[in-house]
Amino acid sequence: MEIHESAEDYLETILILKERSGQVRSIDIATEMNYTKPSISVAMKKLRENGYIQMDKDGFITLTQSGYEIASNIYNRHKVLTNFFVSLGVNEKVAAEDACKIEHDLSEETFEKIRDHAMKAAGYSTN
Repeated sequence: MEIHESAEDYLETILILKERSGQVRSIDIATEMNYTKPSISVAMKKLRENGYIQMDKDGFITLTQSGYEIASNIYNRHKVLTNFFVSLGVNEKVAAEDACKIEHDLSEETFEKIRDHAMKAAGYSTN
């Protein structure tokens, strides 16, 4: 199933918030993404219906296995791309913003080559 960029952004945000504070509610996502609570509610309903998240009776959101896999893949791409851009001399804030713009659209082949290049430049083996 193909997932849209906006859904990937929501899932990535849930993962980041979960790592940061241990629990996530819709209001946390709205605050982090600077979106309205109604917009987040609609998005969370769609993510829940598609099996990417679960919400308990207290409104706490958790990623399902499939939601976690998507979120961690996008978050990993974001971190690798941000670090790569910073290593090229790009300001960290700009690097993170640029990584966010391309993390969804970059082919797996190109991403792997960037990751491998960055690893070699840092002195790590890519085998």
